[in-house]
Amino acid sequence: MTDIKRGMHGTWGSRWTFILAATGSAVGLGNIWKFPYITGENGGGAFVLVYLLCILVAGIPVMIAEVLLGRRGRMSPIHTMQAEARRQNAPRFFSGIGWMGAVSGFFILSFYSVIAGWTLAYIGEMASGTFNGADATVAGETFGNLLGSPWVLLGLHTIFMIMTGFVIARGVKHGLEDGVRLMMPLLFVMLILLLGYAITTPGFGQGWNFMFSFDFSKLTTESIVVALGHSFFTLSLGMGAIMAYGAYMPSEASLTKTIFTVAFLDTLVALVAGLIIFPIVFSHGMEPAAGPGLMFQTLPIAFGALPGGAWIGTAFFVLVAIAAWSSAISIAEPAVAWAVEKGIKRGTATIMVCVLAWVLGVGTVLSFNEWGDKQFFVTETISESVTDPVSGEVSAKTLSSSFHLYANTTDLKAVPLAEGTERAISGKTFFDILDFLTANILLPLGGLAIAVFVGWLMRREDSANELQADETVYNVWRFMLRFLSPLAILFIFINGLL
Repeated sequence: MTDIKRGMHGTWGSRWTFILAATGSAVGLGNIWKFPYITGENGGGAFVLVYLLCILVAGIPVMIAEVLLGRRGRMSPIHTMQAEARRQNAPRFFSGIGWMGAVSGFFILSFYSVIAGWTLAYIGEMASGTFNGADATVAGETFGNLLGSPWVLLGLHTIFMIMTGFVIARGVKHGLEDGVRLMMPLLFVMLILLLGYAITTPGFGQGWNFMFSFDFSKLTTESIVVALGHSFFTLSLGMGAIMAYGAYMPSEASLTKTIFTVAFLDTLVALVAGLIIFPIVFSHGMEPAAGPGLMFQTLPIAFGALPGGAWIGTAFFVLVAIAAWSSAISIAEPAVAWAVEKGIKRGTATIMVCVLAWVLGVGTVLSFNEWGDKQFFVTETISESVTDPVSGEVSAKTLSSSFHLYANTTDLKAVPLAEGTERAISGKTFFDILDFLTANILLPLGGLAIAVFVGWLMRREDSANELQADETVYNVWRFMLRFLSPLAILFIFINGLL
């Protein structure tokens, strides 16, 4: 069994404190914002089932491995992986897993803070009655005005980063632990209250059927990729957060029971969020597959049409803000812990990490307005419509296609076209690049490296001693970690790059 040493950062007060902390890390915008709309886009119940299978097959085994490594090392993910790679005589690459996670988390924190800032804005908008009786035009203009105001976004980004840094700077006991003990019960209470309201709406039955009726004809390969990717993102895997929290986990706590509890609570929050959102959407005859705009454009209209909707909407966005806050804290912790281990005071380390992430986040802020037309990996396709003389079907015939590593899309659109031709332009903003880099490359690679390291390179007796599980449970977990999880992650990685 692992050494009972506390490490220089200390330990959680109890197993349940770790569960609350890890659940707080996992429960974030991914559960309350993203999960409902990707469920809507991918057919409802059948997608939910695939997602649950992904959690079981790919998510939980890797999560156990991450926590196992963290508790065994009792250090930041960077130093833990450097020490463990040497201990297991693993190739040098694996010592960099901690760095990969810390960098991923740093990038995510930079844009996560900006998106989370939107929730702070909407708390104020809902409380002030902006959406009372609002229609799609008002909702669209409100959201558009927010995104189009770089100074407002920058202010919200700053406030949220300060909130995150304030908790982290206070340390494990008085910062992280006290924070999750306050935030997580409040989050669950608000979830229960909002679910209670959703049950009373006329659309609850329709929302329930949408979430839990299975129509596999709507599932596609892309749906499976999305489900796999989201199972990783929502559990905060591959970014070092869970490994860092594992370093503070009490030695006597059962790893398997604890991680299954965390995964259960995380998934439960995602499902309850759907059962809150979809009944409200259906009650007002709105489209469940409204995409990312579901939270910031569709739901405000629905809240505005409800008796007492301003208060219900305010409570909802407070819930989302708390979830985002708890996740952001965990994302920043690996980098802060590493800096502390290098001899920097926690307060100073927190300021350094948060300021650097804030500066990088400015790029995301500008991606929604001033830099929106400045894009990378731009493809410009010129085509003309061709009508088949026999069938009468109209198809697009490509006349030319060009690729630009970087381009101003406004300038491209300004070039006149010949009559009868059309232009299609696709590219990635600064924010899109960070999102793609983390979600499609760094996180899957980090998760894959952890699965390979613990499953294939770590000595069996070392992982068995740390896990302290029944032999059958251990063998099942190790089999999944060695074979099923890597295959699932490779599937995400390859499809994410195509």
